[in-house]
Amino acid sequence: MDEIPGFGAVRVPDDIKEGRKLFRALCNVRPPMEASEEFLKIQDEELSFQREEKGVVSLEDIPGGRIRLWQGDITRLGVDAIVNAANSALRGCFHPLHGCIDNAIHSSAGIQLRLECDRIMKAQGMEEPAGKAKITDAYNLPCRKIIHTVGPIVWGTEPSDEDERQLAQCYRSCLSLAEGKGLHSIAFCCISTGEFHFPNERAAEIAVGEVRNFMGSVKNLECVIFNVFKDADYQIYSRILA
Repeated sequence: MDEIPGFGAVRVPDDIKEGRKLFRALCNVRPPMEASEEFLKIQDEELSFQREEKGVVSLEDIPGGRIRLWQGDITRLGVDAIVNAANSALRGCFHPLHGCIDNAIHSSAGIQLRLECDRIMKAQGMEEPAGKAKITDAYNLPCRKIIHTVGPIVWGTEPSDEDERQLAQCYRSCLSLAEGKGLHSIAFCCISTGEFHFPNERAAEIAVGEVRNFMGSVKNLECVIFNVFKDADYQIYSRILA
């Protein structure tokens, strides 16, 4: 057994990949509480190494004009802001090694992100409604800021009119916040299409429509990136943006 600062006695695997998985899982379940300087130093060094290992993708690496499409890991993007599809607690995903984007973003940013989100939510005193947006620092990510938004959960086979309204509001809220903060570039994930079951094609139609409408009357925001991970979403956005 090894003593890990902030976690106590833990059996650490010899294999580095398994060790990283364990560390990520422990951080996923860790409640939002302060950590020692020693822990933060070790964490930040490891996450910085992982960031460089994955490689940073800058805006110049993504071809296109004011609206661009890029397929890959959103945590690699060195843009002004990336958008996190959060849950209503807004403190990240607590399921160890879960495949959602909320988990990926918090895991790559570090525990400081959960602490900042916790402060925001304690001050708010209630869960985050669908369609709103909050902004935080990005910590160990290559982007400058993270904008968190809660999309609608689709319970039936098709989204309701209210689901579509809330999803559209997510994009408007994020864009307005980015514009108001003087940010020049923002990368959207596919909000609500994963764990929240919003149909991918209809979600993309709403996303592109809202971005196109917004970009017609802005001063600061120069570039919006639609970040997709799956091949199917890349095909959908390619067709809609053509």
